[in-house]
Amino acid sequence: MSVYKDPRSPFWQFDFQLAGHRFHGSTKATTKRNAETVERSAREKAKRLVAQIKAARTSLRLQDVATRWWTEVGQHHRDSQRTWHQLGLLLKFFGQDKLLTDLIDDDVARLVAWRRGHRRPHDDALISPFTVNDLTEQLKKLFTKAKAWGVRFEHEPKWREHWLKEPPERVRELVGDEGERLEAETREDYLPFFRFAHATGLRLRECLLKWNEVDWDAGQIRKQGKGDRTVTRPITSEIRAILWPLRGHHPEHVFTFVAQRDYGGHKKGERFPLSYNGVKSHWRYLRRRAGVTGFRFHDFRHDFGTKLLRTSGNLKLVQKALNHANLKTTSRYAHVLDCEVAAAMERLAESRKKSRTKLRIVS
Repeated sequence: MSVYKDPRSPFWQFDFQLAGHRFHGSTKATTKRNAETVERSAREKAKRLVAQIKAARTSLRLQDVATRWWTEVGQHHRDSQRTWHQLGLLLKFFGQDKLLTDLIDDDVARLVAWRRGHRRPHDDALISPFTVNDLTEQLKKLFTKAKAWGVRFEHEPKWREHWLKEPPERVRELVGDEGERLEAETREDYLPFFRFAHATGLRLRECLLKWNEVDWDAGQIRKQGKGDRTVTRPITSEIRAILWPLRGHHPEHVFTFVAQRDYGGHKKGERFPLSYNGVKSHWRYLRRRAGVTGFRFHDFRHDFGTKLLRTSGNLKLVQKALNHANLKTTSRYAHVLDCEVAAAMERLAESRKKSRTKLRIVS
């Protein structure tokens, strides 16, 4: 048996090789007999692992699984920077050498507890349950892909038990003079971008247009959106008025800003493409200057959805406009039709009242 006593530890150690792979560690046993029992169990587990590696043709170390998943899938994501960050968090918590096949429910529970303690960088508030679930979902994706490679898990985590309950997303629209106050405080070079977001209801990343996504002849904007689904918007007269004057500002990007000073490769007075982080930074400044509270950039999308539903009364149309895969997601806007429901009920009551009056006259 390949067990031995390490003078630096009270426990017996095991060390053996199988199919070119080395397995070693502590048996956590203080007697040789118990250590040999643990070592036999470790050999059986090692045989199963080697078989898994052979079937999957890949290392099962978390570092290697994450690297292969990134190469095959993650790097092609529209938001690949976020994906890279998620993989980094998993490696930071579990360590590079953790075997994917060793991860069980207890490991996922500890990951969730750890992630729940993280705070948002811009306001130091605890991250949302949605953000915590996002990391759990990323780990699940590694398991799903590994199964496609031929890996079989004896104790795959029960994922549903680890999802945190996410509060329903609130729907916030611009009220009163909030829209005018925001526009009044917006820098001239940023104004077309925010007007476009308000007019289209697109997500922030979807608003970062390139000219090859604007088809003037077809009168349509086509862009890859969330979930890699194609998002389309008709070029209405309002949208055309926003975009047409921007031609010639940049050969590739639609929305640009004028550098106010020399910094980071930017030269004062020259135009540069708007970036995701740059827009978010300007948005926080703009909202503070305008005195508009509780309105996130994403709420431009909610404002668009609620007003479109109020105008059309058609929930399916709003679903299509917002590119929702499920009508249930769009139903969060249904409350805006309450006034229409109330008016319809009043009309129904009035018609019944007239009907009863006619019956009394006939009798």
